[in-house]
Amino acid sequence: MLRIVKILMVLTVASWGFVGAFYNVLDWSGTTGSVAAATSMSTFEGGAESWQATVNPAVVWAGAVFIAGSKLVAGLLCLMGALKMWGARKEAAATFMASKELALVGCAIAVIMLFGGFIVIAESWFELWRSDAMRGPVLDSAFRYAGMITLIAIFVGMKEDERPAA
Repeated sequence: MLRIVKILMVLTVASWGFVGAFYNVLDWSGTTGSVAAATSMSTFEGGAESWQATVNPAVVWAGAVFIAGSKLVAGLLCLMGALKMWGARKEAAATFMASKELALVGCAIAVIMLFGGFIVIAESWFELWRSDAMRGPVLDSAFRYAGMITLIAIFVGMKEDERPAA
């Protein structure tokens, strides 16, 4: 039963990635607009005059593609990992443990995007922490998603009992 719970948890991360990427692409102008708001540093007083502020379309597009692409890749890897885990759910512990690799890589890609993109780049480099308008909806959400996905990855990555599941 625990193995099935782990598979379901990985599927929730896959769903998060697919739903997030879908809406990022569906509302591409909103996605690029949000990235532009962060990179232009225009959502807080004095930010737009800062030396690191940019409205360069290549930077904005790169950020938007990084976000949507990372979610899609994370979703695909988690889905493929969940399918491998499902196939190995009744196998020996070592076999089931090995089946988790794609799922854990998918979770890691999601966390890299959330931490690297939102915390390191948006919050630290572009000082988004100074923005009352975006701090909560953007940074708090990124932290919440990264935290939940990390907890799921830790739980899924735990060593298995030596007996195969029933």
